Amino acid sequence: VGAATLAGATAYGVYAMTRPKKEVPKIIISGGPGSGKGTQCELLVKKYGIKHISTGDALRHHVKTGTDLGKEAKAYMERGDLVPDELVIGICKAEMETKEAKKNGWLLDGMPRTKKQCEALDEMNLIPNLFLLLEVPDQIMMERACGRRQDPVTRKIYHIKYKPAPNEEIAKRLIIRSDDTVEKMTNRITQYHKNISAVSGSYEDKMVKIDGNRKPDDVFKDVFNAVETSMKK
Repeated sequence: VGAATLAGATAYGVYAMTRPKKEVPKIIISGGPGSGKGTQCELLVKKYGIKHISTGDALRHHVKTGTDLGKEAKAYMERGDLVPDELVIGICKAEMETKEAKKNGWLLDGMPRTKKQCEALDEMNLIPNLFLLLEVPDQIMMERACGRRQDPVTRKIYHIKYKPAPNEEIAKRLIIRSDDTVEKMTNRITQYHKNISAVSGSYEDKMVKIDGNRKPDDVFKDVFNAVETSMKK
């Protein structure tokens, strides 16, 4: 009995060592400003525990804390222009090299936005197993973005119409992000349409288009199915 048990344990050990590892999620989520990427990212992190890499949040943090990178990026962000590839790629690379990202997978939000950024990710061997594209009409994106408010303490995003602050204390301290004005949004949406075909073309075989003009939970059902399917390939 002892020998049989030992043999069984040995066989299982060999199997455990040689069986293919389950693929971790490696996701790029794309869509225009106000398409609901942030909400879907929150739901994905909650479901899978993956490392959420938001280049927009990281850039805003650098601007706020006055780092060299932040000072350089500030002028571009205030105009609503795209921040140069070199700056965005530098932030992204640092985030993706963390233990959390390597172990649990990653969710890239806010990059790539240009063909050059796609090529840079490829050169760093940061290749997604899924490219999610949230499709939302321009008018809806404008309404969503211009009604957004951010809590400077928790960095959580609320909306004056769709997701009001839970209490008066939080409501009083909410701020409008500098890039969530009509003028900036018009420029950002134009920039998005200008670049999206080149970006999506780089990931055509990994792309899943999702109608983002629905309730977040309904959108997430399709997002979840796409993620599960991508990890089985």
